[in-house]
Amino acid sequence: MDIIQHSTWLGSKIENEICLWVLLNFNNGIHTFWVFANDEPHTITSDTKPRSEIRIRGYDYSSGVWQFEGEAYIPSGTDATSVMQVFGATTIMLRVYSAKLTVYRSPTVLENVYNRWFKVNVIHDAGASNVKVYIDGVQRYEGSGAGGNNHYFKFGVYAEDGASHRVESRWRQIRVLRKN
Repeated sequence: MDIIQHSTWLGSKIENEICLWVLLNFNNGIHTFWVFANDEPHTITSDTKPRSEIRIRGYDYSSGVWQFEGEAYIPSGTDATSVMQVFGATTIMLRVYSAKLTVYRSPTVLENVYNRWFKVNVIHDAGASNVKVYIDGVQRYEGSGAGGNNHYFKFGVYAEDGASHRVESRWRQIRVLRKN
């Protein structure tokens, strides 16, 4: 397993170093995000679908090996939504379709995601344009990034085409690490 072991934890300051699109609930260390399929986009000039997400500020990067780590919970009924993203040419998106966690629409990295906590690690080597996804400590995906010169992590919900009436994700134990 090559989840970053020798790294610098970039702090427990996430609550103080975030940009909120919409954070609907933070209670007992759990971030809860939800939107309805008929909600408006995050700005009146946007043509995107509704979203409720956190962009982790202060950890933008253009080089090096970076890792997002967190525990996710997806309630049953959530469908066609992005729940985690490495942004910067949209390097990778983890989405939920039909009770499966997928990289974009395919491949599937976890079956039966509903109503349970699972650990997510996404490692991005910006220089090599390589992304790895680990679920509960097991590597489930490795592929090329989409390029771009500046990257950052986002998590929450971002409705996709065909989203269920209500989409929700919960996150806890969020960390961002950089390989030394």
